[in-house]
Amino acid sequence: MKKILIVDDEVDIASSIQYVLRQEGFQTLLAHDGVKAIELYETDKPDLIILDLMMPGIDGYEVCRRVRSADAKTPILMLTARTSEIDTVVGLELGANDYIPKPVRLRELVARVKANLRAAPSEKAEQPRTIRAGNLFVDLDSRTVKVGNQSIDLTFKEFELLVALAKQPNRVFTRDQLFAQVWGSDFLGESRTVDVHIRYLREKLELDPSRPKHIMTVRGVGYRLQWDSP
Repeated sequence: MKKILIVDDEVDIASSIQYVLRQEGFQTLLAHDGVKAIELYETDKPDLIILDLMMPGIDGYEVCRRVRSADAKTPILMLTARTSEIDTVVGLELGANDYIPKPVRLRELVARVKANLRAAPSEKAEQPRTIRAGNLFVDLDSRTVKVGNQSIDLTFKEFELLVALAKQPNRVFTRDQLFAQVWGSDFLGESRTVDVHIRYLREKLELDPSRPKHIMTVRGVGYRLQWDSP
């Protein structure tokens, strides 16, 4: 039975979500503030977190940041009355997998929960814990990146995009393939988001972002990583 942590300071909303998820066969945990949310996350290790953004004290952004600093796998579904593009982008950059605006449509919420659980990586899946390509070094456990001796600071999604490319260097990925790997095929967004994050990666990893030598555009197809030498 999958365990869902529901975090919302509006008791009625949290109780409604808890009821419908229990009807679907999920085990649920409730927190009405960020401090309790972090405590339950650390002690109960939920399979998915439904996280309200606007809470007194420790808000949803900070809860997301703290969870992601220790855990890259647990899906986080942000629940917010703030639907501006910047709020959504900030949440996704911190590592949220999806978001749902308030007022909550419970049927849609259940569908999103199931979709994100399906997309979550299996604990049994074996994967290399480090990636090396030329002088590029990526550590999957510490989520650190180095080019030579220089440490590179990446956001959550930038790191995931780099990993997707670096695991199969020289392979050409379409935008849709990268979008599905990094943001999830069930996430409602635009594949052009990939272009924006490729630009961010080039600004941080390339000596001359306007003339990239490592993160290459394949016209009419997508992108590939070539990092055979510095």
